[in-house]
Amino acid sequence: MSEFNASGQRPAPQEAAPQGAAPHGTGGQARFRPSAVEAVQLESIGDAVGVVIPGASADVAVTGISLNSRTVEPGDLYVALPGAVRHGADFAAQAIEAGAAAVLTDDAGARLLALSSDTSVPVLVVDAPRNVVGPLSAMIYRSGQDTAPQLFGVTGTNGKTTTTYFITSLLRSLGKRTGLIGTIEILAGGDPIPSLLTTPESPEVHGLLALMREKELDAAAMEVSSHAISYQRVDGVLFDVAGFTNLTQDHLDLHHTMDDYFATKAELFTPARARKAVVTVDDEWGRRLAGSAGVPVTTLSTSRANPADWTVTETVPRGLGTEFTLSGPGGTVLAVHTGLPGSFNVANAALAVVMVLAGGVDAATLQAALDAGDPFTVAVPGRMQLVCEQPAAVVDFAHNTDALARALEAVRSPEPDSRLIVVFGATGQRDQGKRPAMGAIAARLADTVIITDDDPHDEDAAAIRADVLAGAREAQEREELPCTVLEVFPRDAAIQRAVELARPHDTILVAGRGHEVWQEVKGVNLALDDRVELRSALTARGFNVLQDDRIES
Repeated sequence: MSEFNASGQRPAPQEAAPQGAAPHGTGGQARFRPSAVEAVQLESIGDAVGVVIPGASADVAVTGISLNSRTVEPGDLYVALPGAVRHGADFAAQAIEAGAAAVLTDDAGARLLALSSDTSVPVLVVDAPRNVVGPLSAMIYRSGQDTAPQLFGVTGTNGKTTTTYFITSLLRSLGKRTGLIGTIEILAGGDPIPSLLTTPESPEVHGLLALMREKELDAAAMEVSSHAISYQRVDGVLFDVAGFTNLTQDHLDLHHTMDDYFATKAELFTPARARKAVVTVDDEWGRRLAGSAGVPVTTLSTSRANPADWTVTETVPRGLGTEFTLSGPGGTVLAVHTGLPGSFNVANAALAVVMVLAGGVDAATLQAALDAGDPFTVAVPGRMQLVCEQPAAVVDFAHNTDALARALEAVRSPEPDSRLIVVFGATGQRDQGKRPAMGAIAARLADTVIITDDDPHDEDAAAIRADVLAGAREAQEREELPCTVLEVFPRDAAIQRAVELARPHDTILVAGRGHEVWQEVKGVNLALDDRVELRSALTARGFNVLQDDRIES
């Protein structure tokens, strides 16, 4: 076993550290890296992390990096991190068998390796390996932003996915070859790759950026969640333009307070992570961010009430969507249209426009692209996705109080006798405080509220529904709301019930899961796609559904 610490010495074997509770890695089949990588010598990696690599080991060639033994390729540096249940060092043998050239781990991992059979590759030991994964990934894949693609990062609570789709659609209208890294899919040329995380782990992020460079893509847009920042998935990435949508209550199971949630988001707007920023200042958090960001900021508002560099000054309904005017510095005025419903999609489209302008495109060229095509009518899977027109049936990802309210307001028909039916639930093992509030919002804004299961995870599904129901029924009684509140489960039965209740001029909103095709219940993934269930129920009742190749019948 070749094992080196920061002084180049071999520490004596020690007892293994206690083991914890989550399987190592997430697995994966897709290749998130370029086809060819120029080798980096292990000695250079040792220098970068402060570990002396003596003797012949210094010349070991490294051509990749992985946190997951199941995705290791020959020549990889395998990074063995501690997990909730198992330590990555427990899987080092599999990584080495797959061709890992070296292992990087912490003291606990080194002890586990010392107690296992002889390790045939060099082992580097650092105090906090997670802290070096991003920089090492950037070093190995040479993914620095001095070369293409130009990189746009979008963060905030709601709107990240749609805004990234809008950015890439607008860039394509400008003749750019684009990539996308996000919740729904990853695009690096060719067929889309389903995404397991809003933002992949840092080795995959840097590998993807290098792959995009290899494919000669011009630009890419990436969703940057608070989890990605907290778990260091975007370490070593420098965004050309970072954008902020909004901040509302969500993920407080991770961040505990809104101030902590904001502080995590704000880390993206520092010189180590972004060159410049576009910040929507429609809420207090955006205004606070604009005033505290450590990079040059362009501000955006959808209301004259909040002074900004760019402001949405006029909005006119056009079909399901909106035409609007975007007024900016020096009297610049842009005419924009989005075919997606809701004021929040006006905000998303406006943010995409200003971010692309901040990326160096001049206003006249951008207006020509807007006039020549309709880039903001691009369909975003599971985001205000229309499945049927009569009744209007929509699937959306809205899974927190603010997003649910916006979605309900967006789909409400102006016809006086049209009813709005909503089907939704709450996710298990997540921010429990928002459950009653979501129930109350639904009771206030819908005519029929059908509360069902979302992803219970390991939590009792009935208890989750009870929390949401309590909020809905309390609001219904206290505010004398005329809505009907129902509890129907499982989720496919709830969707069927909504369709049974719907008349041709009504609207059905199925909220919370959007594009997701699996429902996690007690550790088991059950096949469930809201779009498929909604389409099937509507077809069974004789309604004409819209055709969409991305919805599997």
